[in-house]
Amino acid sequence: MTSSNPQPIRIDVHARYLAEQSVPDAQRYAFAYTITITNTGDESVRLLSRHWVITDANNQIKEVRGDGVVGEQPLIPPGHSYEYTSGAILETQVGTMEGSYQMRSASGRAFLAPIAPFILSKPGTLH
Repeated sequence: MTSSNPQPIRIDVHARYLAEQSVPDAQRYAFAYTITITNTGDESVRLLSRHWVITDANNQIKEVRGDGVVGEQPLIPPGHSYEYTSGAILETQVGTMEGSYQMRSASGRAFLAPIAPFILSKPGTLH
């Protein structure tokens, strides 16, 4: 893979802290993240699998791999978006997530769509 991303996919992320599901005294910090995957290309693409690298403030790294997202392997037509929400639990108030989606175009070309690092942070933790 080259360092440039010629793939026809845009990935937008919105993360938020879930105070009602967190237990700070037990080092449990819950976060939700909503991902919007937009197909900017000219052929449909299917999301086959995901790979996440989740790092907390103690530099503990957890890798997650699996088929699809939230139980689906969505087909995204050109000009359309697919959105889903999922979550992560950290032992610290701050962490990062990054990764990639394995995609396949309608013509059969397999490619990785990188997910840029994003921050999971309890409000007031970062300045």
